[in-house]
This record gives sequence, C-alpha cells and structure tokens, in this order.
Amino acid sequence: MIGTPAPSPESLAGTRPGRWLGAGASAAAFPLGGIGTGNVSLGVRGELRDWELHNSPAKGGRLPFSFFAIDVRGAEIDTVTRVLQSRLRAPHEADQGYYAGDLGGLPRFDDSRMLGEYPFVRVDFDDAAVPVQVSLEAFTPFIPLDADASGIPCAVLRYRVTNPTRHSVTVSVIGSLANPVGAGEADVFHFPRFDGHPANEYRDVDGVRGLNFISDLLADSLAFGSATLTTSDESTTTKPEWLWGFWQDGAQVFWDDVRDDGRLVPEPVATLETGELPDWITRLRVGSLGIHHELAPGETRDFEFRLTWFFPNRPNAWVGNIVNINPHADEIVRNHYAARFADAWDVATHLDRHLPELEGATRAFHAALYRSSLPPEVIDAAGSNLAVIRSTTCFRLEDGTFAAWEGSFDAHGSCEGTCTHVWNYAQGLAFLFPELERSARRTEFLLETREDGRMNFRTNRIFDSPQWDFHPAVDGQLGTVVRLYREWRFSGDDELLREVWPAATRVLDFAFAEWDSNGDDVLDSKQHNTYDIEFYGENSLSNSVFFAALHAGAKLAEHLGEHETVARWLDAAERGSTRMDELLFNGEYYEQKLVDIDSVRYQYGTGVLSDQLFGQYLAHVTGLGHVLPAEHVKSAIESVFRYNFRTDLSEHHSVQRTYALGHEAGLLLCSWPHGGRPRIPFVYSDEVWTGIEYQVAAHLIFEGLVDEGLTLVRAVRARYDGTNRNPWNEVECGNHYARSLASWAVLIAMTGAQYDATARSLAFASAQGGALETFFSTGSGWGRASIDDTGVTLTLDFGTLALDDLTVGGRPLTLTSGSLAVGDSTRYTYEGASE
Repeated sequence: MIGTPAPSPESLAGTRPGRWLGAGASAAAFPLGGIGTGNVSLGVRGELRDWELHNSPAKGGRLPFSFFAIDVRGAEIDTVTRVLQSRLRAPHEADQGYYAGDLGGLPRFDDSRMLGEYPFVRVDFDDAAVPVQVSLEAFTPFIPLDADASGIPCAVLRYRVTNPTRHSVTVSVIGSLANPVGAGEADVFHFPRFDGHPANEYRDVDGVRGLNFISDLLADSLAFGSATLTTSDESTTTKPEWLWGFWQDGAQVFWDDVRDDGRLVPEPVATLETGELPDWITRLRVGSLGIHHELAPGETRDFEFRLTWFFPNRPNAWVGNIVNINPHADEIVRNHYAARFADAWDVATHLDRHLPELEGATRAFHAALYRSSLPPEVIDAAGSNLAVIRSTTCFRLEDGTFAAWEGSFDAHGSCEGTCTHVWNYAQGLAFLFPELERSARRTEFLLETREDGRMNFRTNRIFDSPQWDFHPAVDGQLGTVVRLYREWRFSGDDELLREVWPAATRVLDFAFAEWDSNGDDVLDSKQHNTYDIEFYGENSLSNSVFFAALHAGAKLAEHLGEHETVARWLDAAERGSTRMDELLFNGEYYEQKLVDIDSVRYQYGTGVLSDQLFGQYLAHVTGLGHVLPAEHVKSAIESVFRYNFRTDLSEHHSVQRTYALGHEAGLLLCSWPHGGRPRIPFVYSDEVWTGIEYQVAAHLIFEGLVDEGLTLVRAVRARYDGTNRNPWNEVECGNHYARSLASWAVLIAMTGAQYDATARSLAFASAQGGALETFFSTGSGWGRASIDDTGVTLTLDFGTLALDDLTVGGRPLTLTSGSLAVGDSTRYTYEGASE
C-alpha cells in the first residue's frame, strides 16, 4: 500500500554532484527491475544489456535489435538519425565482427556520461552534429516498506530532449525490442533460439498504447510469459513487426523507414522470403514504437517509454550448485508478482495508473538518501548495493516467501538456500523491507530447525523438498537469533516472535551441547562457518556471535516473561565473555586458541582475523551494546584496520580468488603480523571481500574510529569505479553478492539511528558530531532527520510513526507530537532548551 507521497523532489539532475562515469566506463551496468522480477541493465553508453528477465542470471545476455533511436529534422537543419547510444569503443574484435543484433554500423552519438544514484540513473548524450540536447533518465519504483510497489517487473525510460536552436524541429524517439518470450540459448550467430512461436501486436487500451509481445507457449511452460513496450503519449508511430528472414532485411527496411520521414509504417507482409527456412529463423520477431513531437525553440519535452515483462514460472527447486535434493525440479512454482498481475499488459496498465505516486515516493526516498550530509562514499556504498535486493540474487515465491542465493553466477544462481552465514552480514533489506527479513526468519525457524535445535543453514523446504543435511553453521545459526531480535525490535511483531520462539530457544540452547565441549560457556568444538570450513578451539568469531545471541535471546525471553531463561542466558554470556577475553585477548586483538595450529588444516591461530568481532558488529547494529569488554573491542577492531588494510596490493601474495589487486587498496580477511601463519591457513584468508570490509568499517565507526572506517569504504568504492568494476555489482562468490548489503550498516553507524518499535523510541548519535541531515527508517515509516544544536526536525515521507521517546546522543527531546503521518514535518527541541 502506498501512502500519499510527499511533494516530488526535483529530478536526479538537481541533487548534489555525484560520481559521473565517462563513456569508457564499460564495466558499469545499472540494473532496472523490481524485487524478485529479474532485470535489464543500462550501460554507460546508453545501451540496454544483460537481459535477465527469465528467472535466471544472464550476464552478457543479449536481446537482438533492442535499442532506442532518435530522428531530428526541420526546415533549417540537416536531418540527423542516430542510435541513442554513444559510439562503440575499442577493442573492435569479435568472431564475426560486431554482433549483427547490435547494428554496430549505424551512427551513434559521439559521447555519453552516466550518473547512477540508485534507484535512478541518468545518461547524457553529446554530439556536436546533433542539433538537440538529449538525456535519458531510467528507474524502477523503489519504495522502502512497500515490497510489492518495489517489486513491479518494469523499467521507466524517459528521454528528455531540448531544442536549443532558434527554429522549430521535429523529433522522433523510437524504441525497438525483440520479442523476449521463449528466448533461450544463443546459436552460433549469437541469436537466441526460441521455445514456442512469438508474436507481436499493437494495442491501444484506456490510454496505454504500444507493443504487446506474446507467444503460443502453454501457461505451465517455464518459458511462458509476455512483455510490453508502451507509452501514454498520444503522438505515436509504430511498426509492430519488422520483416523477418535469414538476413538483415527487417533492420534495413526499419532504418530506411525512420530516415525517410521519422515515422514508422507497418509492414504489409511478414517476410520477403519465398523458400523454405529453418523454423527457428521465423521466430525472431522485432517491433518498434515511436513518439514524435515538434519542439519550439528553447522547448524541452519528455519522450517516455515503459518496458514491462511477465515471466511467472520458475522451477520448484533451487537447481543450484550445492543442494542436490530436488525432487520437484521438473515442476513449476510462480513468482510473487504473478499473483498480482495477469500478464505484462496488466503490469503496464497498473504502472500507468499509479506512476505518479510510485515515482513520487521513489523520488522522496532518493532525495532523503542522496541529499544527506553524510560523506559521499557512505551514501554511494549504501545506495549502490541496494541493487542486490532487486537482482537475480533474490526472489519471492507466489505466497510472498522471500528467498535468495548468496549471489549470481553469470548464467546460474550461486550458492543457494538464503544462506544464514552470508545473509548474516546484510543490513539493507532489514531496514528497508523488514517484511522480507521476517519471511526469512519464519523459513529458518519453522522449516529448517530440527527438534534438537540444529538449524540447516541453507533452506530447501520452501520447495517442499527434504532438508539439506550438512554441518550446522555456528555463525549462521547464532546470528539468526540476533536477526530475529532485530526484526522483532524494528517491527514490534509479537506474532512473529511467538510463532518462532519454541524453535529459537532450541536453536540457542543447541550451542551449549554442540559447540561447548567443556561447559565453560566458551565455544570450542568443531565450528563450521562462513569460510566454508570448520574452526576448532576457542575463537572470537564464533563466540562473539554466541554472546550477542545470548543477549538478544535474553531480551526476547524477557518480553515473553521467561525470567529463568533470561537469567540462564545472561549468566552464560557474562561467564563466557569473561572467560573468552582471558583466553584469547593478547593485548592487541583476539586470537584463536589451538595447541598445534597445523594439526588441522584451515585455521588462523595468532592471525588478525577481520571477522574476529563479527558478533559485536551485530550487537551494535541491533542496539545491544557491548558484549565484550569495550576497551578490548576497540583495540581489536583498530588492530584489524592497522594490520589487515593494505593501501597497495602490488606486493600481496595470494593464490586464492582475487577481488582486489595491483595498486588497489583493500582489507585482507586475515594477516599474521607477528608470525605464526599456518602452513595451510583457512581457504579465503588472503582474499578481499567487500561485505567484510563494510562490516569492519561500520564497527570501526561504532567504536569511534570514524576516519579508519571511512578509509575502508572509500577503498571499496574506488575499486568499483565503472572502469575496473561495476559500481552496482559488488562481487564475491557471484555477482550482486548478498554480503555487500553490510554497506547499509555504515549508514547506521554514521547516524547512530536506532528504532525500537516495542518502546516506541528513536535515537540518533552522529559519529562525526555536529549537524546532521540524514535518511532514517523505522518499521512503520521513513523520512528525513535534520539535527542541529537546538533540536531535531523529523519529516515523514512514507507511512506513520508513533514515538514516546526521541534522543540525540543520549540527550532527550521534548515530544510536542508523538505521532507523525506522511507529509508531516515536526520540530523537536531538547528538554530544557528553547528555539
């Protein structure tokens, strides 16, 4: 449900300067699409790329002849017709020259540049020979706290054209799209083979007009679906289907048609072919839709297109690379959006009816985030990685169940099962779409927790398939208890808590029996973890998560009136943390305790583990405070930065996977500054993972080491510069890796934002001190906070907010009004102070 939006902020062009990428930033690909819908991405040249609409990753996926073009003509100017992309950049090498479907030989703009501020992206085109100025703004609605409104399979593409001349010009902007329904693997010429027989039709219904792409596929086919390219503009021209055939007849006739007068004429026949052709050649169906207007001198006009799609069916199984128990893999299950829409035309109609409020709320979010006074690298990291939520990494089943891979390989999902020990790190989803995290908690506790308390860290039961049988993951299992506390505290959802509580108590008590061999409340047994190996002996990674879970569990038990459980868990946390600190703190940081570090492979011993205080990170994010001695925690996390951060990796020796190299900076997962490196250390120890860089950065900031934390964030975003790597795709074991959503924790650490729905309290504590302008979210509403030395102004852009307590840096404010609705802007002053 969408509330009435606040007045729409100005467009992307009006925000503070961002990071513009030049046309040479060929790695940049900005994903468009909703939560669980698939994507198409926009490249820095203005090209559509990485077509991933069919419920599977497809990096490099092509859809031939799918592009936009512009024709400009007038009595006083030379006619210009261009593909709406900047020119192709070297190297110009391919096995058949440029792919025929790219039409590389057509004129393009001389240059372009891109500004991406998720969920909006802008591309400016430049060419001295083109008499008009052209830019493109594209987005898919993104509205925190409304997963359905943020889960529409669509992209809005708005070309803005300005006539700077002294004469009127006629402008046509034309979009062409190959019918994607049934498109499968490419042939030797890089054209897709099709299941079924695609067909295109022009429709004009209730103000929505354009091309409807359909097929004769049966509704239970995995490839079944539809797509549209539409507009609400009344001044249109169309060619529903190009000529089809073996060669480039259709493309030639289309381009000549555009160059003739800027308008399109439907083809009188489907093909000029007379002989027998292979069946697959007849199935590539391309259609074009154009918008044309006359622009007076100085006039600016938008040419708006909407791309929608509907591919409802996915396998009723992961069909991944780890969980190989897939008895229902030949069956289908539907996406959540298929329960809301009948087909792609229905999506287009919905988008047309609701676009003003959808866009208004999306722009309100964008303005609240990107106009923040936080350092630009923090906003860039937090905002850019939200793309993970709407990438092929995540999906929703028809009943709304949220599920996810760890990441996405180029053509397949990576590491299935909503893996607990990876999603542990992620914070963006929890604070923007908490209903989806609550869905995941139900899956983990109700479907994947066994009677003895062991939790399967990869879910398979969501597909009505048997549980996956493997070691329990100590960090994933115990971190899930902390995340349950996070979800309950942020939403106040007692129903969730009571529903999963019996399983949650088994999960936490399981730790004592499974991982504490000597009963001293310090975990020391075989401990599988996020490095895909087992640690042995006492270590602070496992135990810091254990202590955080005990504190979180005690909070939940207290709410439920289970006082004996509260006392038991808090006593264990106190004893265990004291004992672990005595055992493992070496005066600088926490070590792993093993008599012979080489007796078992894949340990770290005296090394400085970047994740050594991961549980403390979770505790800070969820407002639990310190679960280990504060002075030792600060020393340890500062040691992580001092010893593991490299300003230059040129002399770093690693035989493992490589995510940072050469003169780049990055944080190693572990180092051994005082010697003692095992002969074979744990398998990822020499790697650099952005998710761990972000969790360490956030933790540094929580401990007051702000400069160090920001240094890490800057290092990550410098690597993802659009030239070397895609700014909207931080990679670990796959694209759009879930762990990178830890970047949202940096924003939380910088603002000190803590919302407790159960206490109706909201707190801020700026890490840098002084005035602060920031986005904030709660379980029921979100907006902007403006903080200065006299008080706070809260502006609610979405939802509602009820407060009994508001503080800044621990200093209480007088609640003149404890209830805010969307659009409200209320000033609060410090108790005892006046304006």
